[in-house]
Amino acid sequence: MLWTASVISAWVWALAPLLAFGFAGDRITRTCERLPIAVRLILPALFGVPYALAGSGWGRGNWLVIYFVLPVVIAVILWHARQSDPEQRGSWRDFVILLILGLAVDLRWFEPAWPAHLGPLSKLILLDSAIYGFLVVRQLTDVGFDLRLRGADIRTGLRELLFYAPIAVPLGLALGFLEWRGHLPKPGSAALAFVFTFFFIAIPEEIYFRGWLQNLLERRIGRGVSLWLTAAIFGLSHFNKRSAHFNWQYVLLATIAGLFYGRAWRRQRRVAASAITHTCVDAVWSLWL
Repeated sequence: MLWTASVISAWVWALAPLLAFGFAGDRITRTCERLPIAVRLILPALFGVPYALAGSGWGRGNWLVIYFVLPVVIAVILWHARQSDPEQRGSWRDFVILLILGLAVDLRWFEPAWPAHLGPLSKLILLDSAIYGFLVVRQLTDVGFDLRLRGADIRTGLRELLFYAPIAVPLGLALGFLEWRGHLPKPGSAALAFVFTFFFIAIPEEIYFRGWLQNLLERRIGRGVSLWLTAAIFGLSHFNKRSAHFNWQYVLLATIAGLFYGRAWRRQRRVAASAITHTCVDAVWSLWL
């Protein structure tokens, strides 16, 4: 990766909202609530700045417009969801936003806009836009996005890992999906893998699937059914991972994993707890299996 000043600036600009909301989300929401609604709805256009920075040499005008306009569209739709559904039972508008975001990431709609090594920036921009939309504009409750880890988060996350591992490891080995690598990674590599997985895979996916999707579905169909349905959707989102064809083994194992991630999240409505389980599963698979 070529770390030019513009690329570094783009990463900083894209990561800053995620970290700001993770450590001071309530304060940001209260501050934004004092702004006129028109300003609140236009403000997320700033999330398109990373594309303008990183794409200065290769960015195309149409994509630039999309990255500046889409965050505003998300905010406007979620503002209408807030107005039409003040009890937060879950509006069809909420699910439309989640569907669009899910398909955009899963079907890689935005990949043509970026060089391969900068693809994660696209996901960060979408994540920032959705976090702002759901937390500041929609003000959806019980999301549980907080990067200030608690002891209970760690205990819950590791507990669900211990429940999941005896099921997943034998099943994965039996299906030929997992294979023991027979060597231990270097401590530095292992630590880097855990940190990268936590921030760039587990946190985004857990906000989406547990903090938003399972959270909203619970209000409609109850705890039990929402847990299973979210896990199934989570599993299906992996259909094209690690394979050019429908990867049913990955879908099966991810669906089972989703049950335990969902249990971890709903214990205290904490994304950090399910992200710890998710991080451990993914990091262990990538390092040892």
